[in-house]
Amino acid sequence: MPLKLSLKPGEKFVLNGAVVQNGDRRGVLILQNKASVLREKDIMQLAEVTTPAKRIYFPVMMMYLDETSAPKVYDEFVTRLTEFMSATRNPAVMADCVATSKHVMAREYYKALMSARKIVDYEESLT
Repeated sequence: MPLKLSLKPGEKFVLNGAVVQNGDRRGVLILQNKASVLREKDIMQLAEVTTPAKRIYFPVMMMYLDETSAPKVYDEFVTRLTEFMSATRNPAVMADCVATSKHVMAREYYKALMSARKIVDYEESLT
């Protein structure tokens, strides 16, 4: 099933590890096969990893962008998720944590990333 991306002028995204930038006009990109694609708004730089939830999101993002890196960052993900789950009592956030873990275990890294984004959004709503 093709993936259709509508891109804003100048919008950046990562496609299978390569940073790509749209030109000066709106554009549409249609991917005909499976690829790791992440829009600029979902990309987190290492310097931005400053909170417990972001310490969960970042290794999941790395696993998604480069599946061969998964074994290297998996232990960090498990440690940070365990710490976060020990500190929260919110049932909805706990469910997002469990969903993130299940998706990572199933190698469904994009779904895991979207669950992890909910955890980051929750944390940001507290400040």
